[in-house]
Amino acid sequence: VQLQASGGGLVQAGGSLRLSCAASGRTFSNLGVGWFRHTPGKEREFVAAIDWSGVSTDYADSVKGRFTISRDKAKNTVYLQMSSLKPEDTAEYYCAAQKRWFGSVRKSPADFGSWGQGTLVTVSS
Repeated sequence: VQLQASGGGLVQAGGSLRLSCAASGRTFSNLGVGWFRHTPGKEREFVAAIDWSGVSTDYADSVKGRFTISRDKAKNTVYLQMSSLKPEDTAEYYCAAQKRWFGSVRKSPADFGSWGQGTLVTVSS
């Protein structure tokens, strides 16, 4: 499955953005999906993940209460709604599908494959 992240851009602190992760090639409806972010000089950071059913989610402490992950199986798309954005949220955001079916939400990059191209989010102060 091939993934493509989109929806990034420049936004002022306190603003909102919605990122989309669209799948092509085949459906990823039976796989969990995660969002990660990377800033030059730092390690890739887990942001949020959703299980295959769309029922269970998990978030990094730094975004909990501000970001919401969801999925639309009919559109083969996963979303990341980001609100109350802070300058420290500035990063390249990537989505990825789990390598195989898991019965629970995963957070480790090692459990994910099919990394899509990132989308840049810049939050100005």
